[in-house]
Amino acid sequence: MKSRSEELFEQASRRMPGGVNSPVRAFGAVGGHPFFVKKAKGPWLYDEDGRRYLDYVCSWGPCILGHAFPAVIEAVQKACEDGLTFGAPTRKEGILAELICSCVPDVEMVRLVSSGTEAVMSAVRVARGFTGREKIIKFEGNYHGHSDGLLVKAGSGMMTQSVPDSAGVPAGYAASTLTAVYNDTRSVQRLMEQNRGEVAAVVVEPVVQGAGGMWFYHPEYLRNLRTLCDELGVLLIADEIATGFGRTGKMFACDFAGVTPDIMCVGKALTGGMMTLSAVAATRNVASVISGADAAHGGGVFMHGPTFMGNPLACAVACASLDELCASPWQEKVENIRQKLEAGLAPCRAVPGVTDVRVLGAIGVVEMDKGVDVEAWQDFFVYRGVWIRPFGRTVYVMPPFVVSDEELETLSQAMLAAVRSAAKPGGTPQRG
Repeated sequence: MKSRSEELFEQASRRMPGGVNSPVRAFGAVGGHPFFVKKAKGPWLYDEDGRRYLDYVCSWGPCILGHAFPAVIEAVQKACEDGLTFGAPTRKEGILAELICSCVPDVEMVRLVSSGTEAVMSAVRVARGFTGREKIIKFEGNYHGHSDGLLVKAGSGMMTQSVPDSAGVPAGYAASTLTAVYNDTRSVQRLMEQNRGEVAAVVVEPVVQGAGGMWFYHPEYLRNLRTLCDELGVLLIADEIATGFGRTGKMFACDFAGVTPDIMCVGKALTGGMMTLSAVAATRNVASVISGADAAHGGGVFMHGPTFMGNPLACAVACASLDELCASPWQEKVENIRQKLEAGLAPCRAVPGVTDVRVLGAIGVVEMDKGVDVEAWQDFFVYRGVWIRPFGRTVYVMPPFVVSDEELETLSQAMLAAVRSAAKPGGTPQRG
């Protein structure tokens, strides 16, 4: 007999490619089908078949307050009573802009958008408008959303020929994106020298490289980038969509280096992961660039944005989430999670096939040998009621700040059982 999730997946697959609306929800690489979530509360997910799972994916990081946080739910309910969107300014937009500027150092202007993709796309457009240059530098392994100009890769080594990493991206469009080697200052310097006077910005995931394998890098590299950009009049764009608002143990990953970017993109955790909303934050000088066409709209390139963003519902959620984060001892909570992850994942180091265990703030990573099929572990964790998504050679977890010590222990035991099972002949954890 089919489960309710199986039925829903079959139904969705008839109308949606892959049966899902985001590739991170697809189970093609790990086998089987996704479970369909019916509701969530705190650190727990509940599926359509009545099973529950400890959530260590947390909507890919941003659910720092857990699900259905009471103060946020109350803010949503109050906002709904007054209407959902108006196509006209509201007080909450200004309040949220002030909150963001109070959190992000040295920025003065904010543009609200709907997603991380839109935020980085907007940041790149602003950088090009401000500098009058067309090219940007990104890093191999850094993911900045699905806009055409950022879906490129450089191949290997020091290659600078940009190649679209997805069907449907014109090669000519991708050519304006140069790809450097992450954590290699000389590769960036070489690109800047080869394209002197043509590079508008360097866009980077600061300190934490997410989709590239969840690697943590020394802050000195970010400081080197800041110096290079300053020397050649290139803007530094920090993509803090995944790292912003405390996940790493700092408010922003840039704080590890003491570096202030020219433009910062924030999102996901801006609403505690409970609603789609992102923002581009910049200095007033950068944000005020105006072209002839843009002047008619009362602002510059920074004025571009989607029609419904800044809607009162999303702003209410973001304000409530940021108020809670700023009022709570979140750094103490993250430090406790870090310590528990360090201690709980440490036994995995001794298991054959485990090549690294690393922890930063409320992020834990177990990396496996190339010969271990980590993505085949999905069923193992789901069977044990733990929601983790293996990725490449790594299994990484991002607990909500409301998780208990006992719930972190459940995670540690599941992870240790997985790596021990995978170390046996066959290399794949078994359910039993």
